[in-house]
Amino acid sequence: MNQPSYTQGRQDKPLLAKTIGQAFDHTASRFADREALVVRHQQIRYTWQQLADSVDQHARAFMALGMKTGDRLGIWAPNCAQWCIAQFASAKVGVILVNINPAYRTSELEYVLRQSGCQWLICADAFKTSNYHEMLGELLPDLAHQAPGQLNSERLPDLHGVISLAAQPPGGFLPWRNLAALAEGVGEQEYLARQHSLQFDQPVNIQYTSGTTGFPKGATLSHYNILNNGYMVGESLGLTEHDRMVIPVPLYHCFGMVMGNLGCVTHGSTMIYPNDAFDPLLTLSTVSEERATALYGVPTMFIALLDHPQRGEFDLSSLRTGIMAGATCPIEVMRRVINEMHMSEVQIAYGMTETSPVSLQTGPDDELELRVTTVGRTQPQLESKIIDEHGCVVPRGQIGELCTRGYSVMLGYWGNPSATSDAIDPAGWMHTGDLATMDERGYVCIAGRNKDMIIRGGENIYPRELEEFFFTHPAVADVQVIGIPDDRYGEEIVAWIKFHPGHSASEIELQQWCKSRIAHFKTPRYFRFVDEFPMTVTGKVQKFRMREISIEELRARQGNNT
Repeated sequence: MNQPSYTQGRQDKPLLAKTIGQAFDHTASRFADREALVVRHQQIRYTWQQLADSVDQHARAFMALGMKTGDRLGIWAPNCAQWCIAQFASAKVGVILVNINPAYRTSELEYVLRQSGCQWLICADAFKTSNYHEMLGELLPDLAHQAPGQLNSERLPDLHGVISLAAQPPGGFLPWRNLAALAEGVGEQEYLARQHSLQFDQPVNIQYTSGTTGFPKGATLSHYNILNNGYMVGESLGLTEHDRMVIPVPLYHCFGMVMGNLGCVTHGSTMIYPNDAFDPLLTLSTVSEERATALYGVPTMFIALLDHPQRGEFDLSSLRTGIMAGATCPIEVMRRVINEMHMSEVQIAYGMTETSPVSLQTGPDDELELRVTTVGRTQPQLESKIIDEHGCVVPRGQIGELCTRGYSVMLGYWGNPSATSDAIDPAGWMHTGDLATMDERGYVCIAGRNKDMIIRGGENIYPRELEEFFFTHPAVADVQVIGIPDDRYGEEIVAWIKFHPGHSASEIELQQWCKSRIAHFKTPRYFRFVDEFPMTVTGKVQKFRMREISIEELRARQGNNT
């Protein structure tokens, strides 16, 4: 009988039975004088002792605002020092941090604040095209006329007040710069008693998954969930107090606050934010000038770094490791990162918000072929299996849905037990919705989202396979493949192509190139040449939006031909 597609991760690495606050204090005491946090765009540098002092001060201030264990604190801001301080200060007093996407508009913000029952909100003044103060003025017209902390809103009855990161916010907002002074109202013993009362299984974070249909769901994560995931990711990377990690990915997402911040905190490594949002030039200069040893990013970020016209001006030789994750990692891009950016130990990580996030990861000793063709093996202290549509484990090599079980699986979706039971089965398995195969050694390959699979004329076509194929074309810098409805075949294939600078190819040239290399039914019928893809703030491609655009364009084209 064929070996089943089931694996356990290593069991020799014990999990941390600590709260985030306990782990933070342990690191701060061990490495007090070493650099903890560098925020380049704010010109801020903290040692671990300085960061710990600020975290403690703001934690006591949250208590002074009346925040109790289990209360929710929203944060709606891009990457900044205050985000990091709020993350650890809230954790130290048992307040649940609610991460809010900086790209959210008024209706999305209102939904998240109401659904999570946030008591307080931290916000930036503005980010990109969003003026947060104006949007909150629309949502809370009485805010400007009420004292900070005395908000009384029918639309958001749980919300007491808004803390602004602006130097001079409008009336009604509590300025962040005034927050620390409130710490005087909470004594040391009261603060310590609160910390000692916390348990590592309590919720500490709510992250709203970017649902493509319906409202987003709030994945509720415990200290145990995310502290251990950050720790295990850092262990795989071999992080120590001598590592300096550049974090250009958003903090509101698990990639930034868990794999980045908590990965560093559990190992004493330095957290470095190059900007409030990803900028390839600022990331390159930060790596060079800060002598970074580790760099995180999604594939589109690494493509932007590799293709930047000024990349050759920067010395990236200090880099050793890092993670490429958050989306399908193209083989050719991975090879270039290793060869051209000196990241010989770069790893692939796979997961989802609901699993804290990483459940599979390649290792530093994996041969290159495994690091560029798989998402690695099951993380320590976790289990993976691949099942068919009946819930039965499939043999190794056979495609099915990937499921994860163990310490990393979320507590559930906040206030949504039915969605929780749909995602986590009675045996504790988180169903990812991703199609995958597992080889004899336990390495997993992701074929794509179950819903992204294209069925053309009865043939199953996996976009991931086609995307990897197009990356071998010398002109192609990035590619995304989707399916759109077709009267004859059920679905047709559309390839969105982004070219390397100075390169191009026509639709006919690409179809001819496909002809002798892949089966005819896998050749895209339509091509769309673009400078960028519709993206989330975290760098994930929005295939559902691409599908909508492609369908609209095809209808318009057909209408013009009639």
